[in-house]
Amino acid sequence: MKIKLLLIFCFAFVLSGCGDERQDRIDSNIKSADYLINNLGQSLDGKNIRNAMLLEQYAGLLASDKPELKPLLEQLSRDATRDGPTYQGLVQRLKTVREQPQVIGDIEAQVYETETLIEASDPALFNDALSDPINVIADMSDGKLARINAISQQQSLAANGAEDNGAGSQLVGNPGYGQWQNNSSGMSFWHWYGMYSMFSAITNPVRYDRWSSRRDYSYYNDVGRNRYTSPQQAKSQNDLATKTKKQFGNNRGFQSPYAKSKTGASAMSNSSRQAQKSTPFSGRSSYSKTRSQTKAASSFRNSKTTSSRSTRRGK
Repeated sequence: MKIKLLLIFCFAFVLSGCGDERQDRIDSNIKSADYLINNLGQSLDGKNIRNAMLLEQYAGLLASDKPELKPLLEQLSRDATRDGPTYQGLVQRLKTVREQPQVIGDIEAQVYETETLIEASDPALFNDALSDPINVIADMSDGKLARINAISQQQSLAANGAEDNGAGSQLVGNPGYGQWQNNSSGMSFWHWYGMYSMFSAITNPVRYDRWSSRRDYSYYNDVGRNRYTSPQQAKSQNDLATKTKKQFGNNRGFQSPYAKSKTGASAMSNSSRQAQKSTPFSGRSSYSKTRSQTKAASSFRNSKTTSSRSTRRGK
């Protein structure tokens, strides 16, 4: 009886160890993400992120030329600090995965989210992400300020067969700055948050179905979305695309705005190029992929061994 109980205990211990392996990885990733996000914040505080400094400079220069835009420009320049939507998005996502992991999804989704947070806190990747608000300001400067990490607006619109959605178009679709809302007719339009609503006064409304097929390049939508979007925001984006496709039917040929990447980047860091190659929102962590590859390789070796033995026995 004692031996039986001991065996049961050992079996339970082994199962517990297997079940805790991914949780251990999550706990370790949370510690790493916490350190890296705080380190990124310190880099912003110390003015060590090049595009953060450039963003503040661009905002100041355009505010001098167009003082009526100063409140909007001050809001855009917040992204050069810890208070900006891009950095705060990382902070809030870390808090969620730490305090409310069930909101993220199953344990594999939690591993994936913690790995994504570690990647998004890379200063080089964050630096590239700031090119969108910088280029928004550049486009509003009437050619006085140059775009960075992107081809000219005219070249980009032509290359992508895109529609000019006016000032702020690089930020449309980015949940840090606004969200899609339905009007009384059931059509989805872009709604800006807070002070960003000033864009509404200087541009035409952006309708989701038209934007989806005619949007221009932006760093967020074509490179950074996989790293700077929470799982809940990603689900909302996917749900809207599914809903709109059903709404218009197959005759209209609606496709997700992310079905095809747009042309427009002129320079990116190695971190961004790697992020661009990744399958967006696969939901599978590198840990899961490594385990799957290892199991597949093991299965292949076992298959070869079995086959080989079978051949020798046949002889």
